[in-house]
Amino acid sequence: MSVATAAATAPARRAAARRLRRAAAYAVWYLPATLLGLLFVGPFLWAISSSLKSPSDLFAYPPSVLPSAPQWRNYARIWEIAPLLVFLENSFLVGVLATLGQVLSASAVAYGFARFRFPGRDLLFVCLLSTLILPQQVTMVPRFLMFKQLGWLDTLYPLWVPSWLGGGAFFVFLMRQFFLTIPRELDDAAEIDGAGTVRVFWSIVMPLAVPAVATVAIFAFLWNWNEFLQALIYLNRVEHFTMPLGLRFFMTEAGTGGLPKEALLMAASLIDTVPPILLFFALQRYFIRGVVMTGLKG
Repeated sequence: MSVATAAATAPARRAAARRLRRAAAYAVWYLPATLLGLLFVGPFLWAISSSLKSPSDLFAYPPSVLPSAPQWRNYARIWEIAPLLVFLENSFLVGVLATLGQVLSASAVAYGFARFRFPGRDLLFVCLLSTLILPQQVTMVPRFLMFKQLGWLDTLYPLWVPSWLGGGAFFVFLMRQFFLTIPRELDDAAEIDGAGTVRVFWSIVMPLAVPAVATVAIFAFLWNWNEFLQALIYLNRVEHFTMPLGLRFFMTEAGTGGLPKEALLMAASLIDTVPPILLFFALQRYFIRGVVMTGLKG
């Protein structure tokens, strides 16, 4: 090989070596991430497979990963043996109203802690955060007695009305930390132009806090959509059941003619996961940005 040929091929060899090193680096990072992703999605895939199995496939030994003959009718039967649409409507109503209340009320409280200076503000904020360590069971009996006096038992009011009264300490903390990252100069400029406190909050601060609002909305909707204990305490009639109680209904009272209910339960559970998944994919860009930016300033 001549000197000229070797000199011409050297850059190509160096470029190939760089591509090889880059591919090896990608493999080091992406291979474990892919394996973890498959591990985490495994139960979800198993639920999909189980929802399509027949009773004989459910209890086959050794267990089969895939159904021998997919039973697509399982997804039609769950609508026939239980008022699944009623459960979904109740859960959707509770989830939307509670999420809206938590976003608005937590944002208003957090704005007060982030922007106003008043005696005892920091102490009051510490007291608010201390409620995070208070178990839900401690307030269960007083809340039940209060809602009984209001005549709200066996209604959906106890599941969403409290969300409008402060929004929860965790969401207040999340919103406050994000509000602290927004420059005060924007508030001052709006006030010079004649905007009041409410106008500044609604027209200046809240549009800039969309990532934090999306984060709070996702968490709040998931928590309220999956709330089981409160629904179990306050709801008695089937027409008021939310999806968590509806899934319990499949295991206890839904008539299946003596056949195993596990496949139907899996099918109903997968339908239950659709709204939270759609919400997350719709807001995931804002959610990730909110998680990254929240807490940058204390």
